[in-house]
Amino acid sequence: MTATSEEWILCGVGVTPVSGVGSAFRYVPDEDLSLPDPPDPEMVDADAESDRFRTAQECVREDLAAERERTAERVGEKEAEIFDAHLQFLADPSIETAVEESVEAGLPAAHAVKEAFADAIEGFEAAGGVTAERADDLREVRNRLLRELLDADAADLSALPDGAVVVAERLGPGDTAQLDPDAIGGFATATGGRTSHAAIIARSLGVPAVVGLGDALLEVEDGKRVVVDGDADEVVVDPTDERVERVREAGRDVPVRNDAVTTTDGRSIEVAANIGTPAEAEGAYEQGAGGVGLFRTEFLFLDRESPPGEDEQYQAFVDVLETFDGDRVVVRTLDVGGDKPVPYLDVAAGENPFLGVRGVRLAPGERADLFETQLRALLRAAATDAGEGPAVMFPLVATVEELDDLLARVEAVAATLEDEGVPYRVPELGVMVETPASALLAGELAARVDFLSVGTNDLTQYLMAADRGDERVADLHDPRPTTRAPGSGCAARWPATPPLRNCSSAWGSTN
Repeated sequence: MTATSEEWILCGVGVTPVSGVGSAFRYVPDEDLSLPDPPDPEMVDADAESDRFRTAQECVREDLAAERERTAERVGEKEAEIFDAHLQFLADPSIETAVEESVEAGLPAAHAVKEAFADAIEGFEAAGGVTAERADDLREVRNRLLRELLDADAADLSALPDGAVVVAERLGPGDTAQLDPDAIGGFATATGGRTSHAAIIARSLGVPAVVGLGDALLEVEDGKRVVVDGDADEVVVDPTDERVERVREAGRDVPVRNDAVTTTDGRSIEVAANIGTPAEAEGAYEQGAGGVGLFRTEFLFLDRESPPGEDEQYQAFVDVLETFDGDRVVVRTLDVGGDKPVPYLDVAAGENPFLGVRGVRLAPGERADLFETQLRALLRAAATDAGEGPAVMFPLVATVEELDDLLARVEAVAATLEDEGVPYRVPELGVMVETPASALLAGELAARVDFLSVGTNDLTQYLMAADRGDERVADLHDPRPTTRAPGSGCAARWPATPPLRNCSSAWGSTN
């Protein structure tokens, strides 16, 4: 066969390592939610609008609870927990107060909801990185409320034509959970990242998906033939017949092996998981991970209104250690700031959050209480018979003096536990090398701790002066040569014989 058209290749972030082919189906989740100009405040019955908001809120709460149950049955309990965050957003006191105040001032309930959520969405998006992806969860909760208030029906994505490839600016987890993986060709979105809730559900369902493709994706017309290649991080519009045939022959089966990994000459290679919660540890173990290379404890602090206490963190650490009984579990102490702000901690972001108070500069820096609470939980967990006990790693260390202070704090916490008669053990201690300063000081740091771990994402970001979350400078995070000019982006219409290109956006790492 020969090519029947010029291919248009868009590069993004593949979230499922499988491919699919089908016809583009444009989806605009909020196209029916536009509002007219609000009436004069004197014409608005504030009590009635407040009642309408509360009624809509209760209806959405019931819908989310039902969707959570369906997702747990169809996909899994871990994925269903995503809707717990939506329920928390729905009942967020700051949003509720903002809606009520706007209604009191004379806005109809729908206008008040749109206004209240706008500020919250803007705040999450301004944070960038992983935290910005939570803005999509807020949009989904907002849209559910608006549909109740406007008596508008949501699109039924469970009944799409066979082979449809959903093309959208963004998808929420509720949208993704509706998709039938056996019927659709996949989905592609202009925004989003690998850790978005929609991406998590897509991986669990095995749906071919590529996100973060940029606004060029929105130019794809309905009905266009499209290949979604999650392994190559690309979407191909008007693919050649040869490409379509390869995709169809490959199918979607991704073999999973949980055997020990060795080189051809018999040397063992540890393959460890990066996790954020005990629930993720269970899935990683089932997929064959030989331990935890990075437990990102900041995820225990997200999607809630106050920090977890000592006992809650202790139990989380013990659960992971028991899951990986006999395997090494490396726990990173609280690493927030930069692209991972926690609103309820009320820490000023500064003009450049990546160069400000984050990592150990926050905990123990400005919030020694958070660090001490977490250390107590870790030293207690290390004293149990759960697994081999944790190895504890400190993030964003830049000087020897910082490390000496951290080690002194560990000794102080251990002494306090000793005085209280609480069982404890000081575990292995390490440093995450993710600043140029710590890389240059690696020898001195290594002399003080048990291990070092290289955090390639942040280290590359600080070396290259390139934001790791900005797709326009993604090439500067890629160690492989590319022919594209820096900042040129991925989206391009290639000639019949395209130049060499590279769609990868970042090194694999432990960040």
